[in-house]
Amino acid sequence: MGNKLNGKEKAAILLITLGPEKSAEIFKHLNEEEIEELTLQIANMRMVSSEEKQLVMEDFYEIALAQQYISEGGINYAKEILERALGPKKAVNIISKLTSSLHVRPFEFIRKADPNQLLNYIQNEHPQTIALILSYLQPGQSAEILANLPPEKQSEVTRRIATMDRTSPEVVKEIEMILESKFSSMISEDFTMTGGIQSTVDILNSVDRGTEKFILEELDIRDPDLSEEIRKRMFVFEDIVSLDSRSVQRVVREIDNSLWAIALKSASEEVKEVIFTNMSNRLVEMIQEDIEFMGPVRIRDIEEAQQNIVNVIRRLEEEGEIITPRGGDEIIV
Repeated sequence: MGNKLNGKEKAAILLITLGPEKSAEIFKHLNEEEIEELTLQIANMRMVSSEEKQLVMEDFYEIALAQQYISEGGINYAKEILERALGPKKAVNIISKLTSSLHVRPFEFIRKADPNQLLNYIQNEHPQTIALILSYLQPGQSAEILANLPPEKQSEVTRRIATMDRTSPEVVKEIEMILESKFSSMISEDFTMTGGIQSTVDILNSVDRGTEKFILEELDIRDPDLSEEIRKRMFVFEDIVSLDSRSVQRVVREIDNSLWAIALKSASEEVKEVIFTNMSNRLVEMIQEDIEFMGPVRIRDIEEAQQNIVNVIRRLEEEGEIITPRGGDEIIV
């Protein structure tokens, strides 16, 4: 039955099965056209049977598992593991579903290499070359390399990652050849999206605070708009759940009740629980009443309220009032 469904129908069933909260998170990673098409498909779906849901979920899980194995050790490794787990016929079927759209990520051959070893090979390259390589690596791997680059190169490489868009396969191939004497490579033939703001944020979230602060201060001078855009994404509203209770209580004291009501209007239950746990019962009741009786609120207004709270959190962190955990941080209480 699942084989009779097209890709769009399977995606719609998957979103229906996952529920509104998880589907909303997925929508954040899609463009407007994709969101519109999927929303229309969901709206036009007939009653979906539990059997169809199960088949789609199994299909999704198997493909996701195959992609994970491919990223860990390549297609042959994925095929071997899947054959052991599901049998040769099923493994071939799953791999074949991926091969039409699968492109092995450039520099995949060094994504498990030691960062210090990579640093020796690339530290004397042009900042644009370093930026391209780092944009393809794991954030933690890139962060370690970035932190050990000469200070004068750190902000320049970061700026180039953030402003990078599309890179032609010829350029990627040429840079890969620099390292091929030590590593074997697999090359993607398509124009590949690289770098960008989110890639920069992922890397900066993983470097030590001193390096992060230095880079952002340098970017404040070189490209203030870019620096501000990166700062906006360094801590998002949902990350409040990662704050310790003392920090949450400090943030609560800084924010007006009416702002909390708007910001929490569409927040996840996890975020609400963290906030309400660190408020007095009376204050929680007041905010919940405000949420209940305020009526519909524009998404833009909710996002603005959440961003205002994030700005306060950033200010409190800069003043040393609170600590926002980042990748690689070790917090001693």
